[in-house]
Amino acid sequence: ELACWGTSNFGRSVLDYGQADPPNGEFTSVSAGYLHACGLRESGEIVCWGRSSFNRTNPPKGVFTQVSSGTTHSCAIRENGEAECWGMNNYGQSNAPSGVFTQVSAGAWHSCGLRNSGTVECWGDDQYDQSNPSPGNYLAVSAGTRHSCALSATSTSCWGRRDERPLEAIAPPTIGVVTDVSSGGGEGGATPGTPTPTPTPTPTTFTTLSAGGAHTCALRSTGSLACWGNNANGRTNPPPGSDFTALSAGSAHTCALRSTGAISCWGLGDSSNSRTAPPSGSFSALALGGEHSCALNSAGAITCWGQNTHNQRSDAPSSGTYTAISAGEGHTCALNSAGAITCWGRNNHNQTTVTAGTYTAVSAGNAHTCGLKTDGTIACWGNSANNRLMAPSP
Repeated sequence: ELACWGTSNFGRSVLDYGQADPPNGEFTSVSAGYLHACGLRESGEIVCWGRSSFNRTNPPKGVFTQVSSGTTHSCAIRENGEAECWGMNNYGQSNAPSGVFTQVSAGAWHSCGLRNSGTVECWGDDQYDQSNPSPGNYLAVSAGTRHSCALSATSTSCWGRRDERPLEAIAPPTIGVVTDVSSGGGEGGATPGTPTPTPTPTPTTFTTLSAGGAHTCALRSTGSLACWGNNANGRTNPPPGSDFTALSAGSAHTCALRSTGAISCWGLGDSSNSRTAPPSGSFSALALGGEHSCALNSAGAITCWGQNTHNQRSDAPSSGTYTAISAGEGHTCALNSAGAITCWGRNNHNQTTVTAGTYTAVSAGNAHTCGLKTDGTIACWGNSANNRLMAPSP
């Protein structure tokens, strides 16, 4: 069964067309567009819901293997491999070419499909060359708003609009193994089918990653770091070394743990209370917020540094044994060994007012927090806009 939450455009009800109210029944996959969504049932039937303008919620009949929803149109793959699209067609984004495809992705005003030969073909709006794919043999493709990206066995390729050089800045490093690709912009996404090419193992892979405000960093299996995105203040210039074991990215800075337990930070720092000046000592976990950072040492004690505008540093618990920690924009929450959550820092939306219960995990967002209880249910507290506190039932 499906569970959806959120509305649109910061919760303005005028844009609520029931896109977060899926039909009953069992589905094998789902794809959310701008104001509509489509799901694939076990029988291969497609069902769509939400805003019905341009017939975007009237999918074709038949048996399908994959579906992708864009801004105002959707595309799907029939069981014989043919692609079919419906909805708005002002740029030809719903005029799927003939032939066999293994996967399709609907973007804002264009669409892209992956042929069984591994080549990519796009159609629709091409103002920024977003429908002019880079040549190559690929495993998956994703159409965004004005750009597209595709995944090969060893790298990613992107094409389309280059505002502030996003195709170079946002594209992940080509060294390492990636298993999926998605182009941003709030529309479209990729659900890979079963492509013919077989990925070739490479000597180096990535083991974890963390996305900050406008940059991302990843940890290689060799223990070295790679960062990409907005490089203001050197936030994509990680320190050298191959002894890193964990990392966490904040709004404009990043910190990583070395094998010794020492912390190294880089990116935007302040003249005082610097977020890039970590304490000395040996630590086991990191959590970076907007302008502050916190860490757990091997004994489960908490240390925080950086900005203290909302007491996100000074109000950290001074006693207790904690097993996990997560930082939001201006607040932090930690889980202790007894399963209790403690939060501190900015509380303008009650994001530090914990719902009672015993927990096994916690995650702090911008102005809300969610915790996983021991019974497997989720509890959320803080800013309720966009239904962000309405977690689905198990």
